[in-house]
Amino acid sequence: MIRNTQIADAFDEIADLLELQQANPFRVRAYRNAARVLRGMKREAADMLKSGEALDELPGIGADLAGKIRDVVQTGSTELLFRLHRALPAGLVALLKVPGLGPKRVKLLHDRLKISSLQELKAAIEAGRLEGLKGVGPKIIATVTQSLKTAPKGKARALRARVAPVVAELIRHLRRAPGVGRVAVAGSFRRGSETVGDIDILATARDGAAVIAHFTGYEDTTKVLAKGDTRATIVVTGGLQVDLRVVAEESYGAALVYFTGSKAHNIAIRGMALKRKLKINEYGVFRGKRRIAGETEDSVYAALGLSLPPPELREDRGEIDAAKADRLPQLVERKDLRGDLHCHTEASDGEDSLADMAAAARAAGLEYLAITDHSQRLAMVHGLDRKRLARQGDAIDRLNATLRGFRILKGIEVDILEDGSLDLPDEALAGLDLVVASIHSHFNLSPERQTARLLRALERPYVSILAHPTGRLLGQREGCRYDLERIIATVKQRGAFLELNAQPERLDLDDVHCRTARDAGVLISIASDSHRVGDFDFLAHGVTQARRGWLRKADVLNTRGLRDLVALLKRTRLR
Repeated sequence: MIRNTQIADAFDEIADLLELQQANPFRVRAYRNAARVLRGMKREAADMLKSGEALDELPGIGADLAGKIRDVVQTGSTELLFRLHRALPAGLVALLKVPGLGPKRVKLLHDRLKISSLQELKAAIEAGRLEGLKGVGPKIIATVTQSLKTAPKGKARALRARVAPVVAELIRHLRRAPGVGRVAVAGSFRRGSETVGDIDILATARDGAAVIAHFTGYEDTTKVLAKGDTRATIVVTGGLQVDLRVVAEESYGAALVYFTGSKAHNIAIRGMALKRKLKINEYGVFRGKRRIAGETEDSVYAALGLSLPPPELREDRGEIDAAKADRLPQLVERKDLRGDLHCHTEASDGEDSLADMAAAARAAGLEYLAITDHSQRLAMVHGLDRKRLARQGDAIDRLNATLRGFRILKGIEVDILEDGSLDLPDEALAGLDLVVASIHSHFNLSPERQTARLLRALERPYVSILAHPTGRLLGQREGCRYDLERIIATVKQRGAFLELNAQPERLDLDDVHCRTARDAGVLISIASDSHRVGDFDFLAHGVTQARRGWLRKADVLNTRGLRDLVALLKRTRLR
C-alpha cells in the first residue's frame, strides 16, 4: 500500500520541479501545503479511497489534487511528475537537495554555467566558476562546498520517524503469521537512532519457513533479496530494506541483545563474558557447551552481573558501568509530559486555529500548551508584530476563560538576529508567560561570531528557552558551529532552558548534547514545534531522543505541573 509519506514526498518533488520551471507560485504552494496535510493525517489516504471517502474534502485538497493522490496510490506516481522529469535535465533533482541551493539558484547555475549534476557542481566550484556569479555569493559557495563534503556516502539512511509507520505495519503483519510467537524490531531503530539504514526484525516460531513465507508475502514488498528457512530480506515500497531472523524461543533474548547492538556495546559485553569464561552470541550465553541464559534479555545481562540497560542507552557510553553498579537512570517516558512549550497556529505558519491546537493538545493528554508563533522578521510566514502579538494575547485570555483543567500560555518564537538582538523589543515580550528564542538565518557565521550572537541573545531579560539550539535539519543542513558548552553554562547561569525540538527533521538537541546539558543541571523542554493538530504525535520522537541522552523525568522541564512550571518560567525573567 502506498502511504501518506510517499504521496507527500511525490508532491514535494512536484513543487520543487515546478518552482525550478518558475511555475505559478500559488500552484507550487498548493502542492507543498498538500504534502504537509498528508504528513499530518492520522489515516492513510489509500484506506480512505478504499472506503469510498472523498479526498477533496480534506483541508487544502481540491479535486485536482485528490485525483493526483489517487494516481499515486494506484500507480506509485503521477503523470505530472513523469512530465516534469522528462522536461528537465537529469541530475537537477539532486541539486535541489543541496543545502544552500534552491530552485532559483539551481536554475541560475544551469542556465549560466550548464551545471546539471552534482559532479558538474563540484567541478565548477573547484575551478572557481561560481565566484562572481550574481546571486551566489561567498557564503553560499562555502555552504554548498561544505554540504558536498559532508554529504553521506554509500547507502542513504532514512529518518526513524518517517519509517516508524512502516515498521509498525510490518510488525502487525508478522504477528498474523501462522505459528509465530514473539515479534520485535531490533537494530538502530530499537535503539532510537535519528536515522536508520536497514530494519532488523526478530520472531520466534517452531516452523520458521511458514513465518518466512508470510513475511515475504507482505503486500508492500517490491523485491525479495534473500529467502531461507529462518531468515529473509525484502525491500518494501520506498526502498527500505527489511531483514527477518526467526529464532528458537530459548534464544530469543540473546538474539534480541545481539541484533539490537550497538556494535560497540556488543563488543564490550562479549569482553565481559570472556573474563567470566563465558561465550555470548545470538543463540545464548554458554559455559562450555551448556547454555546458561538466552531466553530473555534480562537473563543475558544477569549472567554478566548487569542490570538490564534500556535499548536507547546501548552505545557503550557508560551504560555498562552503570548497569554493573545498578545505577541505570529511570528514563523519561511519553506519559511523563504534562505540556508542550512550542507550537504555531494559523496566525503565522501553522495550519490550525488557536482553539483547534488547544483541543488537540488536550486530546494528546496534555494539561497546558504554549502558543509561540513566529515573530515579525519571518515575513514569509506572516510573523507577528507587536500589535498582532497583543491581539493574540487577548484571544488567549478569552479562550482560557472557557477552559477547565487546561491552560494556554502566552508566548512567542522570537528570531535571534545576526547581531544577537531580538526581533521584538523587551516591552513587547514583558507581558508573555515565556519567550522561545531561535535562529532562522545566518547559520554559517564563524563559531566565534555565532557564540557571541547567542550570548548576546541570552542577555535579554525575557528569554526563557533557546529553541532548536543548533538549527540543524537532518540530511539537509548541518547545525550552527559554536561553543555549545559555553552556551549551556550561560543558560544554566541565567536560569533559562534548552529545547529538544521533536520535529523529525530536527531532533535538536542531539542525544550527546542532551546529556551534556543534563550533567550541567540545565532542564530540557521536549517540544513538538507543532504546526497542525496532528503534530503533537512528534512528542514521542522527542522522548526517544531524550532517552538516548540519558534524560530522566526530573531533567525535563515540561514534566512539571502548571504551578511549578510557571514558577520556573518566572525565574528566567531578569526584570
